[in-house]
Order: sequence, then structure tokens, then C-alpha cells
Amino acid sequence: MTFQPFVPVGGLGGWRFLQNTLETQKEAHGRSPVLERDLDYFRENIGNVTSADELVSDFRLLSVALGAFGLSEDINSKFLIKKVLEEGVIDPESLANRLSDKRYRDMSRAFGFGDFDTPNTVLTTFADGIEERYRDQKFQEDMGRTNDTMRLGLNAQRELAALGEGEGSNRTKWFTLMGTPPLRTVMEGALNLPAAFATLPIDKQLETFQERARDVLGTDQLSEIGQGDVLDRVLDRFTAQAGLSSGVNVTSPALVLLRGF
Repeated sequence: MTFQPFVPVGGLGGWRFLQNTLETQKEAHGRSPVLERDLDYFRENIGNVTSADELVSDFRLLSVALGAFGLSEDINSKFLIKKVLEEGVIDPESLANRLSDKRYRDMSRAFGFGDFDTPNTVLTTFADGIEERYRDQKFQEDMGRTNDTMRLGLNAQRELAALGEGEGSNRTKWFTLMGTPPLRTVMEGALNLPAAFATLPIDKQLETFQERARDVLGTDQLSEIGQGDVLDRVLDRFTAQAGLSSGVNVTSPALVLLRGF
């Protein structure tokens, strides 16, 4: 039997509950026989895969690869996936770099088919890194069946930190965030930006994101936003605001917390 992650309430209260029970729930979820079978197959076979074509041709391996980067829904887009992997990320004009969804770029970089004579799949530590991501993503996906706000919060907790620590200018990092739908959703919610905001010119969107971040969080530096108390405030604001928007946890404590952020 597969363990179903859960929260008893939505909004900020649900987020607090999830943080307090996260390790216990992840441990129970990780004992899923289906999850273990998929990962066993990946560990046993990925080291023999040396091309994008080989990966795309193996449904079980591709399922884990895409799942690790939150792209499971694109399993049937094999032509796109193969091209993304074959072109790599070193060339600024490669498909992975031109796609607005930067999760493809992350996947292409991780596998390394288009960038190196020998791909990363042959490294002894490669499967471990993909397994960690896959376990996290599957937990998040299953949490989303109970509460999608919690799924988005968990993803942002990891990916905002990774983005902040990554290479590139602060401007480049913001564009990456804006091109990563789950992260963008969290940041828009945390900064209380309206849905129509996405129709603005891209440079105006960036300017607005940074202005709001400075006003609400005290900084527009993603290296700071992805760490410590600032990251906690982003996630608290996002989950609290989501609870208010859905009519869950619309009690005065949540309103007081929001006003205090």
C-alpha cells in the first residue's frame, strides 16, 4: 500500500503541520513498492545509457528522468525531449536555453548528453542524485492530490534555495524564476501579484517582481530570498494567501500574520 501524504487543513496552518511532520511522512511515502521498483530499475540500467535516443526509447527510465524534474506530464513529447537532451545547454541557442520552462534546461544539464563526449549517466554518483530528486518530486506530486498549495510550497522550498545558490546574475536568476511555472506561481502568490500581471511586457514583469520583493521581503536578491528567514517568509506568505483565496483559514490569525510580514 502506498502512503498518501496529507495535511488536515489548508493555508498556513496546513503548511505548519506539514513542516512538523515532513520527515515522518516522506519516510513512509518512500517505502512504496512501486516507487522502489522504479528506482531499482533506474539504478540498474541508467549507467548503460549513453545517448538521448537510448533514454527516450526506454519508457521506464524516461519516466524517472522526467519525474525527477517535475516533467512527468510531458512523457509523450519524445521528439521535444530528445532534442532538448541532444543539444545540451552550453550553446546559448540550444532548445533547452530557448524554452521558457527552465526545468528542461536543468534536466539537459544533469544528463549531459549534448555537452560532453561522455554523458553524466556513466558516473557512479549520477543515479543517486536523480533518485533524490525523484523521491522529492513524487512526494510533492502525491501531496498535490491532497493540497496543491503544499506541493508548490515544497517544490519552492528546494528550488528557490538552489536557484539562489546557482551561477549567474540576479537578473538572470529572476528570468529563470519567471520561466519556471511552479516557482513563478509561488512568488506571485507571496508578493500578492494579480493574474493579469503575466500579460505585461517581460521587462516590466521583472521590474515589478523586484520592486515588490524589496517592499515585501526587504530584498530583491534571490541569493537572499532563497535562504533562511526570507525563504520562510515567502513560503508562509504564499500558503497563507492561498488559504485566504480559497476560503480556507480565513480567520483573523492568518490575516494578522499576513499584515506582519
